[in-house]
Amino acid sequence: MANHDYDLIVVGAGSGGVRAARIASELGARVAICEMDRLGGTCVNVGCVPKKLFVYGSHFAHDLVDARGYGWSGEAAFDWPTLLENKNRVIARLNGIYLELLEHAEVDLFRGRAELLDPHTVRIEGAERTATRILIATGGRPLTPDIPGAELALTSNAVFSLPVLPKRMLVVGAGYVALELSSVFCALGVDVTIVHRGEEILRGFDRDLRCHLHDEIEAKGVRILLDTQVKELRKSGSSIEARLDNGEVLETDFPLFAIGRTPNTDGLGLEALGVELGQRGGIVVDEDYTSRVPSIHAVGDVTDRMQLTPVAIAEGMHFAHRFFGKGDFRIDYLNIPTTVFCQPELATVGLTEEEAWHRCPDVRVYRSVFTPLKLTMSERKERTIIKLVVNAEDDRVVGCHMAGHGAAEIIQGLAVAMKAGATKAVFDATIGIHPTSAEEFVILR
Repeated sequence: MANHDYDLIVVGAGSGGVRAARIASELGARVAICEMDRLGGTCVNVGCVPKKLFVYGSHFAHDLVDARGYGWSGEAAFDWPTLLENKNRVIARLNGIYLELLEHAEVDLFRGRAELLDPHTVRIEGAERTATRILIATGGRPLTPDIPGAELALTSNAVFSLPVLPKRMLVVGAGYVALELSSVFCALGVDVTIVHRGEEILRGFDRDLRCHLHDEIEAKGVRILLDTQVKELRKSGSSIEARLDNGEVLETDFPLFAIGRTPNTDGLGLEALGVELGQRGGIVVDEDYTSRVPSIHAVGDVTDRMQLTPVAIAEGMHFAHRFFGKGDFRIDYLNIPTTVFCQPELATVGLTEEEAWHRCPDVRVYRSVFTPLKLTMSERKERTIIKLVVNAEDDRVVGCHMAGHGAAEIIQGLAVAMKAGATKAVFDATIGIHPTSAEEFVILR
């Protein structure tokens, strides 16, 4: 290791890369990290954090309606530039925190685009540096459509720097990003239409929750067109025309395409070194995040596996402990909780009902749909759905699902119970907190 400048060079200072760099350095490795953009990666700058701030901001539109039923009155006005300015201030603060974390861990930071010249050499803005191991943590980027007029298509990155709130928004796609941003902008008064090529929104989630969420989102004013695709975009005066395959022409101010993400592997020189890339461009790695080239590793979205920030952080931890520590940190991918911060939000952990029937010899399903107590005095009509999926053979809870206010906070706690192997009998024996939505999970019959 003494023959190289560093024990580890990390390419990409997002959540996974920074965690790996910090932990490796704390374990005694000489570490450098390089980044061509802002510290924190997608999550901090154009992903989880600004999106959640927008979600909070848009929720006040609903809270103000609810407040009237509780005796509150008065007018309130929304100012988009204020939300944008305050969001930018928070992101700048987080960028600074990431820098402080790296400095405190004594990780050298290099700014600029990186390219691998050989299995141990990285060139950053013309300067070459060597390392015993190289970790690729460059994340991913939004996909753009291959249609006429594609240059007019915008991605989620553009949402977070919009100078003016649009009047009409076309959202293409129906996954996490599409539904979250549709909900935000609808609540802020934008006329939103979702166009999705599939038969239902949120592919891969439990069907009961997908259908429930579809109805709730439409009830809030979002138009959803399924089994439909955008064939062409055209400029039309100050707006943009989207021609659909059903013959309809939609006029919009903001054509947002949220049709998936692709790993950031272009220009790194990986294939020339023998690093295997998957069909979608992700780096193929083994259980220790090692590529076909033993000194080159990868974690996070660039591997095109589970695109979640906490997963990237956990993978960075695993990598650092495996190669610079005792190697005793392992990840359980079986029950990873996740949330779609649409309105109402959806959260889930474990198997869907359909998945359970494929993996368990017999399945019991418990389901409840109800109006939360808070909304019984509001003119807003929003229903919550909760669902437990149980392996009937051993009574173990294998899936917890919820769409409704507070779903993320509730499911996080249930994920701990599932990790501990809780059975339906354990849920039944647990005393609920009354009156809450969470207690519904322990009184399901």
